[in-house]
Amino acid sequence: MRIHVDMDLCQSHGQCAFAAPEVFSFDGDDNLVHAETAGESLRDALERAAAACPVRAIRIDGPAHEAATGEPVA
Repeated sequence: MRIHVDMDLCQSHGQCAFAAPEVFSFDGDDNLVHAETAGESLRDALERAAAACPVRAIRIDGPAHEAATGEPVA
């Protein structure tokens, strides 16, 4: 699945890094860094990360997300 973070919205609250530390972290300047893809085994953690983001900057695309939302995969 693909992970998209709108960096124009992201305010580095860090909730995503707590929910899915395998994917999200911060660099030395406290800027969010993240993997662009992840395996299905991390889906639950990524969905928690997206839900926890106070500015809704995280979007997850992939087959299970498409089936759950009906939205096309980008």
